[in-house]
Amino acid sequence: MEGIVHIEFLEQGTTINSERYVSTLRALKGRLRRVRQDKVKDVIQHDNARPHTSRQTQCALQQLELPTIPHPLYSPDLAPSDFSLFPLLKKHLKGNHYETDAEVEADVRSWCRSQTPEFFAGQMRKLV
Repeated sequence: MEGIVHIEFLEQGTTINSERYVSTLRALKGRLRRVRQDKVKDVIQHDNARPHTSRQTQCALQQLELPTIPHPLYSPDLAPSDFSLFPLLKKHLKGNHYETDAEVEADVRSWCRSQTPEFFAGQMRKLV
């Protein structure tokens, strides 16, 4: 609820598979250790997409000791980021013109850093 801990951008044309997702989880765990040492046991919530539910991912979650909140199978419910974060970010990006992917990434990172802990806490409270 205090903010975004880790952001990754994919190269254009690439997709998320189990191997890529596990790599992201490892990076997230390392980042949690550095920036939120008191909260390394934070809970991860993800949906039921194949890379998130694969045996490789489940083993990595256990190995990394990253507890998860299960997402109900076939649930049409949106993930919290889909519900609260992405619409506001899309509103910020709307109408802007970027020359490169790096410019988009920089603007996304800047917008995320500009949000206060109160903003993120408020967005989480709206989910309830």
